[in-house]
Amino acid sequence: QVQLVESGGGFVQAGGSLRLSCVASGITNRLVYIDWYRQAPGKQREFVARISNGGTSDYNNSVKGRFTISGDNAKNTVYLQMNNLKPEDTADYYCHVFTITRSGVGLDDWGQGTQVTVSS
Repeated sequence: QVQLVESGGGFVQAGGSLRLSCVASGITNRLVYIDWYRQAPGKQREFVARISNGGTSDYNNSVKGRFTISGDNAKNTVYLQMNNLKPEDTADYYCHVFTITRSGVGLDDWGQGTQVTVSS
């Protein structure tokens, strides 16, 4: 059973930084990518950043140049370094993993989320 545990959220002033961590365990299928989503109060969950199993990354335009996603295979951890935070970055941040079984079925797993609050 896949488990994703996020940490690193908190309260920060605008312009500050936070680093989120997502520790993954129990992944037995082929890993395709791990990414971060966020959901602000009253809004839909939106894509933030993704890192593929091959190491390529992709970002929501709103965070390009400010956020960096990276992975540490030895620690089974994916990080989201968030710099120059803005009040509009306030949201619950979720780690998500997409894997594929041997029979070709795609599976999605989510973490429980970590809260980020940016004050103006």
